[in-house]
Amino acid sequence: MSNVRVRFAPSPTGLLHIGGARTALFNWLYARHMGGTFVLRVEDTDQSRNSQEAVDVIFRGMRWLGLDWDEGPDGKGGAHGEKGPYFQSQRGAIYAKYLEKLRATGKTYEEGGALKFKMPKTPGIVKDLVCGDVTFDRTMEPDLVIRRKDGSPVFHLVNVIDDLEMGITHVIRGEDHLSNTHKHIALYEALGAPIPQFAHIPLILNKGGSKMSKRDDGAALSFYEDAGYLPEAVRNYLCLLGWSPGENEEILPLEEIVKRFELKDLNRSNARFDAAKLFWMNGEYWRSMKDSDFTQFAGSFLEKNRPAASALPEPIRQGLLRVIREKIRTGKEMAEWLDPYLTEDYPYSLEARKKQFSVPDSGKLLQSIEQGLQTIGEDFNDASVELACKKIAEENQLPKPARVIHLLRCAVSGHTVGPSLFPLLTVLGKTRVVARLHRTRSLWEAGKLGETS
Repeated sequence: MSNVRVRFAPSPTGLLHIGGARTALFNWLYARHMGGTFVLRVEDTDQSRNSQEAVDVIFRGMRWLGLDWDEGPDGKGGAHGEKGPYFQSQRGAIYAKYLEKLRATGKTYEEGGALKFKMPKTPGIVKDLVCGDVTFDRTMEPDLVIRRKDGSPVFHLVNVIDDLEMGITHVIRGEDHLSNTHKHIALYEALGAPIPQFAHIPLILNKGGSKMSKRDDGAALSFYEDAGYLPEAVRNYLCLLGWSPGENEEILPLEEIVKRFELKDLNRSNARFDAAKLFWMNGEYWRSMKDSDFTQFAGSFLEKNRPAASALPEPIRQGLLRVIREKIRTGKEMAEWLDPYLTEDYPYSLEARKKQFSVPDSGKLLQSIEQGLQTIGEDFNDASVELACKKIAEENQLPKPARVIHLLRCAVSGHTVGPSLFPLLTVLGKTRVVARLHRTRSLWEAGKLGETS
């Protein structure tokens, strides 16, 4: 077991930002690559903003990504003399002890009830594994408040103390923290403590080129879980935001990423978040899913998001999933594509109304389709339905069966697009298909399928 110890230290503010998830992932990858320890620490000293629900969001997001932790909530703890979970709100006595250590150095003083640390006026040099050596001019640097007048310690102090107490060897975090690092190094030096290695990873930029904020679409990790993305795809994509496996490779199994992940391969330039590329990557994972894994994923997602789909008879549900799978790439799409078949009171899209039901002969053709399919016997299947559509087209003097097929699709689903039609009709069965045709024809004859109705 390596002595490498890294940590993820989120603040519970109600969401797990995509940037925070990437930071957690990089720390986890490095720990697993080195055979080290991954610590989870919740920075919850701001009680006005924190809640158990917000903490649960962090844990849920990490579990969804498959990022298990070695110490902290639900972890084993123990290796460094402490038993998790690690919540800063529970560590007040430890911070008080270190405040007294700093007082004893003569490098602190009180002002206005607050305790301040005398910042050195020499250049602050941060030796960073990603950014290189970065020098900060501290000649005009104000002294650092380390304890507020209400007695609570500030972030800079508790961050250093926790990393010291937990034996953190590598601090891997976002580049926006780089400007704070020389302050943290000054505190380490004042305490006579070893300084961890720092690796500040590039920022994630939004489509417009500015830092991705929580207000941006898709900024919360939960967005992707709710939309039914595959965690393996999201995890793989996040790996590429600031790290490159080389050789123009993008889709890699997790075991291979862990094997290759080195801090020296982290990029210096900022990473731009590309939602379209993530969607594409999710599609690649979707297509390669084993049938058993797809069935398990679909069952879990639909139970939560479409209970009516879960209530369908097993043969119908599995048949529908089989015919729509090739057309969809996320759980959200899966649920939406199933919607027309979860009720017999399904709506008709505006496009269907315009393209199919606005044609004057639609009523007559719907009746022909209904009667033609009704005549099919026990062998109601892909081939017999296709043959019937050709016959209906001929009887209505249509050059090709395309008009019949498009109208039939809109009649049974309410949409102009969908899965392969004949397999879909086979799954629905003759009785249900004919009933839907009859319903559509009745609505058309009643004038209720106009473009704006």
